[in-house]
Amino acid sequence: MGAAMKDHFGCPVQATSNVLSGKWKVLIVWHLSFGSRRFAALRDLLPGVSEKVLTSQLRQLERDGVVRREVTASVPPRVDYMLTGSGNDLIPIMKAMCEWAAKYLGVKSSMGVSA
Repeated sequence: MGAAMKDHFGCPVQATSNVLSGKWKVLIVWHLSFGSRRFAALRDLLPGVSEKVLTSQLRQLERDGVVRREVTASVPPRVDYMLTGSGNDLIPIMKAMCEWAAKYLGVKSSMGVSA
């Protein structure tokens, strides 16, 4: 079941939060905001993630319409992950959340976002 399917109690903010809930989803979306990445490149950008968990979270993001998986016919097949239009629309929301955390929680970004 995708995150969007989780109960959001009729609240759009909760529904949006559900899409990004998951240990690695925010970082996956953030890294894909700079361009498409292959699975191994994403795995290398997320120290500590297991391939099983990364696969699961990418599938959930794909099901929720945030990430698109593109397979190029080659030997072996090349698979790239990229943000969809709705995925790109999450980036300003994430930047605003980053700025809020810096201002009110004193959390400085380690993701290269200036607050």
